[in-house]
Amino acid sequence: MTELANPQRPTDTTAIAARTAELDIGGMTCASCATRVEKALAKVPGVTRASVNLATETATVSLSGAESDPAAEALIAAVKKAGYEATLIVPPEVPEAPSFAAEAGQASRLEHGDHRHHTAPASITAADRKRDQSRRELAAVLASAVLTLPLVVPMVAEWFGVQAMLSPWLQFALASIVQFVFGARFYRAAFRAVRAGAGNMDLLVALGTSAAYGISVYELATHPGDMMHLYFEASAVVITLVRFGKWLEARAKRQTTDAIRALNALRPDRARIRVGADEREVPLAQVRVGTVVIVRPGERVPVDGAVLEGRTHIDESLITGESLPVPKQAADKVTAGSINGEGAIAVTTTAIGAETTLARIIRLVESAQAEKAPIQRLVDRVSEIFVPAILAIAALTLVGWLIAGAGGETAILNAVAVLVIACPCALGLATPAAIMAGTGVAARHGVLIKDAEALETAHRVTIVAFDKTGTLTLGQPSVTAFEPIGEIRHDEALALAAAVQRHSDHPLARAVIKAYEAVSASQPNAASKAITASAARAVAGRGVEADVDGRTLALGSTRWLSELGIALPPALTERAHELEAAGNTVSWLMQRDEQAPTALALIAFGDTVKPTARAAIERLAGMGIKSVLVTGDNRGSAASVAKALGIDEFHAEVLPDDKARVIRDLKIRSAGIVAMAGDGINDAPALAAADIGIAMATGTDVAMHAAGITLMRGDPALVADAIDISRRTWRKIQQNLFWAFVYNLIGVPLAAFGLLNPMLAGAAMAFSSVSVVTNALLLRTWRVAQQHTGR
Repeated sequence: MTELANPQRPTDTTAIAARTAELDIGGMTCASCATRVEKALAKVPGVTRASVNLATETATVSLSGAESDPAAEALIAAVKKAGYEATLIVPPEVPEAPSFAAEAGQASRLEHGDHRHHTAPASITAADRKRDQSRRELAAVLASAVLTLPLVVPMVAEWFGVQAMLSPWLQFALASIVQFVFGARFYRAAFRAVRAGAGNMDLLVALGTSAAYGISVYELATHPGDMMHLYFEASAVVITLVRFGKWLEARAKRQTTDAIRALNALRPDRARIRVGADEREVPLAQVRVGTVVIVRPGERVPVDGAVLEGRTHIDESLITGESLPVPKQAADKVTAGSINGEGAIAVTTTAIGAETTLARIIRLVESAQAEKAPIQRLVDRVSEIFVPAILAIAALTLVGWLIAGAGGETAILNAVAVLVIACPCALGLATPAAIMAGTGVAARHGVLIKDAEALETAHRVTIVAFDKTGTLTLGQPSVTAFEPIGEIRHDEALALAAAVQRHSDHPLARAVIKAYEAVSASQPNAASKAITASAARAVAGRGVEADVDGRTLALGSTRWLSELGIALPPALTERAHELEAAGNTVSWLMQRDEQAPTALALIAFGDTVKPTARAAIERLAGMGIKSVLVTGDNRGSAASVAKALGIDEFHAEVLPDDKARVIRDLKIRSAGIVAMAGDGINDAPALAAADIGIAMATGTDVAMHAAGITLMRGDPALVADAIDISRRTWRKIQQNLFWAFVYNLIGVPLAAFGLLNPMLAGAAMAFSSVSVVTNALLLRTWRVAQQHTGR
């Protein structure tokens, strides 16, 4: 195989020094609003990058990390100058940011190293504020609808020959309240946009409804008492429908953040700690690393830690996606937010606050939802010129109808329809809504996607390179073959081997004992009574020996077997070579008789393939994705695992730096997108070199930092899940953008040519935004869809 240069990634010292602030942005209504806020923040000195998410109505601002960085007031003032509201909701993640921390009222939390979300008062306040705002918005919509119905019903009744039209002055009174009370928000937002030298959706609505309302007032003032055609119902209906659409849109957008809310809800507020011989319930903020926490049956685990006492089962489904409770005993790790099962346990705290797995998951999911996919940048550029273009088209529509000889009312109404139907909201929501729904459903099923770019890259993966140990295999030795020699029974030989290894901590010894316990549990009458050994002693470089029932037994290497002068039949020697060629370690159980030492059993140790590994490889193949094995293990072991899993290409005895070169070679040869799945420190260079890295959370932190996707369970099937979710999310983005563009391409010309009245245009505009978010929310049914396919 061609050796390729090891790709080196430059060290990003700027990223290390950078700080981040998060702002809650109020008053945004469309994609052009988000773009304008971004530009305003980017102009503030010290800001290196600003990203605004229309779906979450938040801005993430990256700062240079210098002492001259702007204070919170500077960022907020820049947003307000652009015509919007802003509040600081999350302080920077590093403690060297006293100005932001103080302004956010978080100084006491920072003193305890708690920089973000684990107590989450800011997040809770923002959520409460949005709920209150939603209730007020619904009340306004209902009130506006009550005032609008008397204007619409008589018009509809006329279609059936029923005359029930209200008096012109009563129409004027009702429409005026709707226009200037419930439509005031559009005027305020439009005024701020114009003052900032830009346009937005509110400007389009304000101009359109004002034109329809103004025509009616003009008719009422110039033809009092005459039969006149008023359009009060058109302006009132547009305002009511737009507000109703915005309420539906906000309600749907909140559902895209369900994953974050579900994760936040996992945090207990209090913990029961052990103080001497007593137990005391204290606020979670008082718990420190090393504190012993008592978790009773049915309670949520409040901290990350290790079981000190007790046995139980833990439900980790909302964190890892694992559907079945996981057994836990002394020394096993437990995660904050998981639910204790049937047994009380004592847990030694190893991580609290922002350092817990749950807090890191929340940060990762929030970061992914706040990031923009590369395609969104194209949408932003389009939306930036969208409103000015629509204003130009509306003006041309007005002039065109006047030149064509139509009356002023017809020309104005058609221009109004153009203004009303051209809503850039759908464009602005198409990508972030799908990303939020996709990353949310992924998190619920144990797949954490670091950012939107990783999501966009993953859907194009054509090759997945797998590490072997710990990724496709369990990463711990097990007995793969135990073959008695001579007349000794299998269960008796296994009991003797377990007795010799009983007091050893060596991984191979644990494998023998585990094999013996498995046989004893499944066939209690078949295995001999537990045998005890004495005078156990290690023999350097060879194995271990012990005295059992007056005999000296040894368990060790083939080298030791030869040194003891034990001869083997050719068939047994050939069998040992076969097992070694397949990557197994061969040991022997021997009886050390000075007169005639004998071999009692052949024992082979190997790393067992994970139960779901073959199905995962087959599923990837069904998705058109090739699997490649890249491992530092010997060729025999690699070939054995590759054959067992149906992998055609493998690379064995590969050093960590060589793994990166193998990935680079795969990228060149395939001209496609290559993903790397691994879990160890030695996989980090390859994870970084791949187009997209996929790390097992059961592995090392180094691997997870280098990867774009983290799998919360050590299950290879999640690799296919991650790619499948990214593909479905990408399809939703494409669908949303397609319909958002097509809607405007069809709707605007229809309005311009007089085929849509303003009321229908308002209804269509409201429907477009709601449909985009609703389509994205269909991603939440992903698991159901998988089950239908036989998963």
